[in-house]
Amino acid sequence: MTAILYSFRRCPYAIRARLAIASAGVNVELREILLRDKPAAFLDASPSATVPCLVSNTGVLDESLDVMKWALGQSDPEGLSDMPDAGHALIDRFDGPFKRALDLTKYAVRHPDSDPEVTRAEAMEILGALEDQLADGWLFGTRPTLADLAILPFVRQFAMIDKPRFDSEVTPNVSAWLETFLTSVRLASVMKKNPVWAEGDAPLMFP
Repeated sequence: MTAILYSFRRCPYAIRARLAIASAGVNVELREILLRDKPAAFLDASPSATVPCLVSNTGVLDESLDVMKWALGQSDPEGLSDMPDAGHALIDRFDGPFKRALDLTKYAVRHPDSDPEVTRAEAMEILGALEDQLADGWLFGTRPTLADLAILPFVRQFAMIDKPRFDSEVTPNVSAWLETFLTSVRLASVMKKNPVWAEGDAPLMFP
């Protein structure tokens, strides 16, 4: 069977899954859903009811990083998986402390006990720690790796909370790294708007 990817266009977890699938060139059936109106087929498939969710003949993958590794395990023409162990530690840092600071800043109204200025500063500190590492353009040299594609969708989400302020405060190499991503054909190709999937629709293939 062709694998099915349940996705939501703007979700950073879904974005990074699509980035890896697109890089791998592995064809999947893309099913764009609305998180406020989740279809029954998606809820039946996804243990966590979150995107991305990949359904293949080997089972269900419900974590975005697992979907990325699944795709690159089949085909990795860019060598994205070729990175040091430090790459996995960086992904963990952005999936954990950075994402927590991002959410507390972006959704401050939901967290009255948290100070968005403090959490913004925490996120900026994590980003600033990458400045020297990004001297060659990417986290581990002159080409992207799995870590870049796993982390950049969250940096994008954080930056867009207040882009003018972010641009005025971010360090130069981090800024260039994000701008390279934001203006890339790579990102544009996985951010195309697709109709919301409904049961019985003709398959929409991706990439």
